[in-house]
Amino acid sequence: MGAHSKGAVRTVRTVRGEGDAGPAARDRYFDTLRALALVRVVAYHAFGWAWAGLVFPAMGVMFGLAGTLMARSLRRPAGAVIRSRLRRLLPPFWCWGLFVVGAMLVRGWMPGWQLVYWVVPLGDPPGSAWGEQAWEILWYLRTYLWFVLLSPLLLRLFRLAPVPVLLLSLAPIVVLQCLWQPPDDRFGTGLLDLATYLFCWVLGFAHRDGVLARLKPLPVVVLSLAALACGAWYAFAHRAEYGTYDLDDIPFAQAFWSAGFVTLLMYSKARLGVDFSGLVRLRRLDRLVTVLNARAVTVYLWHELALVLAVPLIDRLWDVPAFEAYLPLESQWFLLGVGWVLIAVFVLLFGWVEDVAARKRARLLP
Repeated sequence: MGAHSKGAVRTVRTVRGEGDAGPAARDRYFDTLRALALVRVVAYHAFGWAWAGLVFPAMGVMFGLAGTLMARSLRRPAGAVIRSRLRRLLPPFWCWGLFVVGAMLVRGWMPGWQLVYWVVPLGDPPGSAWGEQAWEILWYLRTYLWFVLLSPLLLRLFRLAPVPVLLLSLAPIVVLQCLWQPPDDRFGTGLLDLATYLFCWVLGFAHRDGVLARLKPLPVVVLSLAALACGAWYAFAHRAEYGTYDLDDIPFAQAFWSAGFVTLLMYSKARLGVDFSGLVRLRRLDRLVTVLNARAVTVYLWHELALVLAVPLIDRLWDVPAFEAYLPLESQWFLLGVGWVLIAVFVLLFGWVEDVAARKRARLLP
């Protein structure tokens, strides 16, 4: 699905914890942002908060972080980097897909040749309406994969003229919004998602190459605030057209709000040296951040299934008088809590696939 049509089942963009560096090279500031993005996306799916993207544009943050990691990795030959990314991404996707595709087949779904997208998601994998809430999140994997494939070229262009290329990376979403409406098919929705998050990805390059650190604060802050204002204005001014101010349903607003928000986050790191290294003193919280980063793909893929399964599980609790009397079974917060318990179960059952994909020793928890 494209960025303009994800409101039907309230799916949010969210998250990837890939990286080639070992534990000693981890950046706790970025790790914390990634963990917050995961927590935010799960909460959004449980509550459907339209304002969540304004408070924290999770996928803009995630694409920015992924762009930084990709620029770092491309110190090595591009082919090796792309193979490494595919190796890390696809096995967890295949593991999850076996369950989702199997369940849809049992329910009578008959796929066509598009089934190949369940092998390598260069396009949106097909699925039945019954399983839509599970498979619709795959737009992120498709977009991430295309950014990985395009990064050697994008990084080369960026290094020719860093600041102009960074600013021009917002041009595609302007073109798609004002001059040419992409077709409502796999190509069109894929192109729209790439245009929406291109700036954030290239911004990751700018952070990694030290471009952000060399920029003066005044123009960065002014332009960031202008982008935020543009995104917010467009979302609220076109609320009647889209039926919501939810940024995930309004690609143009998402692109500009994410651009301004993520720029300020990354500039704070690059220019001011903002660091969360003190997090290690809060051992439990630090441990949670570590697990969420090491199991980011697993959490992202399985979280919708966890929330879906939480509903019938809670329904069964109503049959127990004590639970009905003392547990807040009607609360969405209780649903969220049960969802996180099921996510933890899925992490224990299938998270080790991420270790195998990264050629590490398989562990229940990192």
